[in-house]
Amino acid sequence: MKFKTTLLLFFGLLSIPLCAQVMEYQTVTVIESIIPNGIGRSRMISTEAERDYKEFTSERSEEDNSRNKADRGDIRVKNFEETKLLNFFNLGGIRFQNIAANDAVVTSKINAMAEEGWELAFVNSGVESYGGKDDENGIYVTRYIFKRPKQE
Repeated sequence: MKFKTTLLLFFGLLSIPLCAQVMEYQTVTVIESIIPNGIGRSRMISTEAERDYKEFTSERSEEDNSRNKADRGDIRVKNFEETKLLNFFNLGGIRFQNIAANDAVVTSKINAMAEEGWELAFVNSGVESYGGKDDENGIYVTRYIFKRPKQE
């Protein structure tokens, strides 16, 4: 009996790699303006377009240091989903209502993707903030990376 149980467990463990799922990933990028006076643009961007990074990649070496000649036009995606968001600032300063509204819209997108079988895997964020009276630039970027078992 012990031998049969051990044998069954052994073959069960061997079959685990055979059941491994291939995952697919989707990125949703949220860009929120932090430019004073509300003149910036805030958007949530996502695409279903696919690109193979290998088509736009070159390898450099000591012997071959030529630059990448990939055509930028081939990389661009013209069909994408663009959701308008509100800017963090208006003429009166920071608008907490705008931040709450953006949170509601982004949460709606996350919930819709969850219903489609996507799982939020990673979140990355970065900021290029207002740096003083001569700096009129500022964006807050958040990338949401989703994953799900690859659809065959």
